Amino acid sequence: MMNERKNILKDKSFNFAVTVIRMYKILVESKKEFVLSKQLLRSGTSIGAMVREAQNAESKSDFVHKLAIAQKECDETLYWLELLKETDFIESADFLNVSKDAAELLKIIKSSILTTKQNTHNP
Repeated sequence: MMNERKNILKDKSFNFAVTVIRMYKILVESKKEFVLSKQLLRSGTSIGAMVREAQNAESKSDFVHKLAIAQKECDETLYWLELLKETDFIESADFLNVSKDAAELLKIIKSSILTTKQNTHNP
């Protein structure tokens, strides 16, 4: 079950990074927005990078630590998305689609952390 979940998380976080990169390109090229979009790019692509690092963790606690960083990055990404929507750099429909994906990622990451912690305490 855990491997299947990790692969889902790996795939979803990678696809999310691709979406964020595409959104970044639009923000920079069409909207000429360079500051918020760069923050979005950094945090949005960092999620998948941390998920990948977690897959190569040295221990269960290292795995949880790396996923906790991914969780923080995901929450930060939601913040930048909200800010971009409120300042009219992205449309509500685009915000809803991307933030829904981010919220789903956040839920999977939190679930993986909880499951790993429970399995560590109850082997």
